[in-house]
Amino acid sequence: MSPCPLFRNRDDAGEKLAERVLSEFGKLDDAQGSAKPVVYALPRGGLPVAVPVARLLGCPLDVVVAKKIARPENPELAIGACTADGHALWSQHPSLHRLNPKVREAALRHALEKAQEQLAQLAPARPGVSPQGAIAILVDDGIATGMTVAVAAEALRAQQPRAVWVAAPVAPLDLLPSLRQLGERAIVLATPDRFVSVSRFYAEFPQVEIEEALACLLQQNAGLSAQ
Repeated sequence: MSPCPLFRNRDDAGEKLAERVLSEFGKLDDAQGSAKPVVYALPRGGLPVAVPVARLLGCPLDVVVAKKIARPENPELAIGACTADGHALWSQHPSLHRLNPKVREAALRHALEKAQEQLAQLAPARPGVSPQGAIAILVDDGIATGMTVAVAAEALRAQQPRAVWVAAPVAPLDLLPSLRQLGERAIVLATPDRFVSVSRFYAEFPQVEIEEALACLLQQNAGLSAQ
């Protein structure tokens, strides 16, 4: 089993992930390598991890906002996930089939409203780029169930990128096969077999506030526009 914690903080994880992502670019042939990268973070926690990746690649940093769809009586239990632009995925657990359709619709609507609200908060710092024809690199600070990253990858795929890569510092070992099906590459630094939660693999794992999330976007994208 991997030692824990694996990373000092999100910045440390991002620096290590950036080196691995850059190494993967070195493996591309000329045709693939000619596609420009765009890094997409899952906010808010994915943004500090994504900054070093975008910085090392010298590319824009954007976001895909995805929220879990939770059962009203148990907000911690995810029954699906959706993005701010309306893509949704649902759990395949048998209990979901017994859920009242009106309850399910209300849960989706609540998650969608939360996603759209967060996207509106981050909008002033977004770079205004399109993933069409690009290598879209989707970054989070860790993947626990894979539901939000899966719907985010689906939303990116709909915008016709050249390729979708999923990148995270840590994810469960048994989730790796499904992550590899989300795009052309899945880059995960550590895959512990005893997972529990993303936070246990970080020495410091504070909540990322909206001000820090905005600063991450502004920091990377302002630097590009100044070049």
